[in-house]
Amino acid sequence: MNASPFSLRIFVANGDPDGLRLVERSNWIGKAVVFPRTLLPSIKKRDEFGQTGVYLLLGPREDGEGEMLYIGEGDPVRDRLESHYAKKDFWTKAVFFVAGPGQLNKAHVQFLESHLIQLAKSARRMTLDNGKGESEPTLSEADRADMQVFLDNVLGILPVLGIHAFEQASSVAVIKKNALLTCKGKGVAASGYESTQGFVVKATSQATGQTAPSMQQHVRGMYDLRNELINNGVLQADNGNYSFTQDYAFNSPSTAAAIVLGRSANGRIEWKDAGGKTLKELQEREAGEG
Repeated sequence: MNASPFSLRIFVANGDPDGLRLVERSNWIGKAVVFPRTLLPSIKKRDEFGQTGVYLLLGPREDGEGEMLYIGEGDPVRDRLESHYAKKDFWTKAVFFVAGPGQLNKAHVQFLESHLIQLAKSARRMTLDNGKGESEPTLSEADRADMQVFLDNVLGILPVLGIHAFEQASSVAVIKKNALLTCKGKGVAASGYESTQGFVVKATSQATGQTAPSMQQHVRGMYDLRNELINNGVLQADNGNYSFTQDYAFNSPSTAAAIVLGRSANGRIEWKDAGGKTLKELQEREAGEG
């Protein structure tokens, strides 16, 4: 995917970098509003909250392992956010997208909500709190085209805000050409590469069927992540082991190696190129070439 450069203007409305932030993208009619849950009562009378938009609620899962996401739409967003403030416990941060007055209507934001839910389910990067996917509304050809552009802008902004729930690893360009690496052990083999999104393990790669007893005790987060990937179908049973059903991005090569090998692992040592050089050796060589 070829991405074009763009700039963002982030306005910190109350002087607190963790407080209310308004984010605008160059040459775009939309605006993102980012804020912690605790601020909603004091900021909800702002004009942006009275507009039609699509929103995300983010917060920790009940088991404490990772984040959960809820996607919704509101006409206006204020009413929905007030309801979630009173009734939905998990979320600690909200992000919503609006445009100028009259630019978005109910059908538009239903289209955005439907597509964001589909993308989050397909990416399988974050637990989704939505009970079911929302049906896509009927839009004219022109409106669909406009909303696709709006959606593309939303998806471009979210990773900059630290939200990666919608990213598909297969759409991320490889930084280093021909830098495909392999991780082997316990009769399995996986291939992957470094990208801007993290370390991507390619579809059809294998992962061991059993974890080492020490994994649950010493690297519990990776153990739980592995079980989550099994439960959500990223890892599928395959002749006593598991195979990856899709390209999947991990936050580090060590996490990727641990999932593949079923134990704690130093990814800079476990991942090797076709000539047997470790990722650590490759990185040291590249650093020296700089």
